[in-house]
Amino acid sequence: MREVLDDLLQWWEAGESVGVGTVVQTFRSAPRPPGASMLVGPGGTAIGSVSGGCVESAVYAAAEDVLAGGAPVLEQYGVSDDDAFSVGLTCGGILHVFVEKVDRTTFPELGEVAASIRTEEPVAVVTCIRGPADRIGRRLVVWEDRVAGSLGPERLDAAAADDVRGLLAQGHTSVLHYGTDGERRGDDLELFVVAYAPPPRMLVFGAIDFAAAVAKVGAFLGYRVTVCDARPVFATARRFPDAHEVVVEWPHEYLRRATVDERTVICVLTHDPKFDVPLLEVALRTPAAYIGAMGSRRTHEDRLDKLREAGVTAEELARLHSPIGLDLGARTPEETAVSIAAEIIGERWGGTGRRLTTTAGAIHPGSADRQLEEV
Repeated sequence: MREVLDDLLQWWEAGESVGVGTVVQTFRSAPRPPGASMLVGPGGTAIGSVSGGCVESAVYAAAEDVLAGGAPVLEQYGVSDDDAFSVGLTCGGILHVFVEKVDRTTFPELGEVAASIRTEEPVAVVTCIRGPADRIGRRLVVWEDRVAGSLGPERLDAAAADDVRGLLAQGHTSVLHYGTDGERRGDDLELFVVAYAPPPRMLVFGAIDFAAAVAKVGAFLGYRVTVCDARPVFATARRFPDAHEVVVEWPHEYLRRATVDERTVICVLTHDPKFDVPLLEVALRTPAAYIGAMGSRRTHEDRLDKLREAGVTAEELARLHSPIGLDLGARTPEETAVSIAAEIIGERWGGTGRRLTTTAGAIHPGSADRQLEEV
């Protein structure tokens, strides 16, 4: 919903009703991730996408039905259905799309949710997408310190809020199942949870041309990018226009006080021992999702020796991606940035880095099963 939020909020504030189709689950090679939304607004205006063009016409018709007074509906589109090819879903994937009417009555908390998203206050929206008719479409909004709305019984709200805060801490979107009264072993209710957490961070150390290219591709991928270097003459906002912030500080000292979580990626591009050895000593003891360091193989071996001397363990060193990036034959800063981004994406989703023409099976690793997806 994030990408269509401005339009949705504008209609909501004007008292209009909007048909909203949201991808809630995907299987195999689905074109859009859970959380992708399409709006059908006043006058039949369509905004957003749930499939990159494959099933938009079918979702549009379903949205018109709910706007005309129909009940919220959970639709499935995929190759196993007779209708899949007629609506254009020929990519081999399966989409579950929840279609509902959104207005001030059905979603009174939308304004507060939008405000939280804009100020980067973590918030999750929980919607009942399967269950008894009187539960479908009911909603609970969960913040770290409060909730709004209700899914039904107090016990269900409490159980869902507790579980959703765990997802919110990771920025994960998922589907949860409960009994009608909140029993965690039950399967009567299916709840779609979309978590709006601040963007994951990319920390780029070393104010060089390669860092500028990495910052650019990092911002393109949705990271909040920080470039850090101890040299003020090089670490300037003008040299790194795509970075969200540029910090002049010794890298290891900055990293010690920086917020690093399981979604953070760290790119060490200094390839200077006086910077990157103390920096990596700190980085390898953080929960960062990815830690990569630039340098030749000789530099890499020398750096490993120095890190061992500093007391870094073999288990910690095993987390280091060095030399950084995939073997793409990259030469320029921009090409190198692509190779680094490719390695980060592969690490995130379990990709092999091999050419797809040499592999078999599902294109998206593990996508035949239910997955936790980030928005």
